Amino acid sequence: MGVLGSIGRRARTAATWFTQPLLPDDLLGTLNPLWSTGEPHARVVGLRRETTDTTTLLLRTGPRRGTHRAGQFVGIGTRLDGIWHWRTYSVTSRPDDPVLAVTVTALPGGTVSGALAHRTPVGTLLRIGPPAGEFVLPEPAPEKLLFVTAGSGITPVMGMVRDLAATCPEALDGAALVHCDRTPADLLFAPELRTLAASTGLRLVERHTAVEGRLTPDALADCVPDWAARQTWACGPAGLLDALTEQWARAGDPDALHIERFVPPTPVAADATGGRVNFTTSGIEAEAGPGTPLMVAGEAAGALLPNGCRMGICHTCVGKLRSGAVRNLHTGDLHDTPGEPVRTCVSGAAGDVEIEL
Repeated sequence: MGVLGSIGRRARTAATWFTQPLLPDDLLGTLNPLWSTGEPHARVVGLRRETTDTTTLLLRTGPRRGTHRAGQFVGIGTRLDGIWHWRTYSVTSRPDDPVLAVTVTALPGGTVSGALAHRTPVGTLLRIGPPAGEFVLPEPAPEKLLFVTAGSGITPVMGMVRDLAATCPEALDGAALVHCDRTPADLLFAPELRTLAASTGLRLVERHTAVEGRLTPDALADCVPDWAARQTWACGPAGLLDALTEQWARAGDPDALHIERFVPPTPVAADATGGRVNFTTSGIEAEAGPGTPLMVAGEAAGALLPNGCRMGICHTCVGKLRSGAVRNLHTGDLHDTPGEPVRTCVSGAAGDVEIEL
């Protein structure tokens, strides 16, 4: 890494001398996509098959990759049939790991997740967005921790647990992790978690739902009787998270429950009629169909747009509205004030529109 970093710095300096008025990153990106800051990329340098449907991609990123916090996510772009498709995945590696790990579960009918999990060989070049998300532990970590996960909901928590084991193992002493999936073979990271439980004070509770049924608040109380006295981080299916939210509101402290949802809010029935979108900075125009997010339309037309969560949470994708109107696909609100910030991942065109991106 030191040698490559030195070469990259020298190449950047040389490019600055000889490419004016071109930007050095334009040239460096053609020499090595990982050096580009305009189009950040990551190369797959390793694969770990976690289960039959889940694979961890080990990614080598460029020298300017921002350091994530344990529990955060990144956008991953992969090119399928000539079109870049983006999805958001939790980072499962520690912040100080030399390679970035994201763990992808192939969803039924999921074209992108299936391609990433099953058909992405070592050497593949992917695009990558900046780390984002508020599903993180405070510093210092709370004394009494509870993690509740189901299925691939373990992925952000796995990043937290790995980081705590390496940097603050005393925080795992007395912590509890309730982890659910259909069978022992389906349980993500089970061997590593069992090893951690044997070597630290972490209490691991495995629930195999094919035999024991889905986790309910009552079942959680049986597993962890002092749940209400703990700071809790939970991630999993919407039904589980909704039930936990009701339980904490009824018998616990709602502020002590921290939730990560993988599924964005359901779009409302809104009159996002569609229209022609002009991304004025990049000079790209795109046709956005009714209800199509501006980001999706722009990427399909070849625009490289800033992105993060792709769910309207992190505000990484914001551009200024120059003219026209957009409608928030989650709330139905219309925005038509020039200069107003627009989140392209959750906004649809309400007629022809210009965005400063």
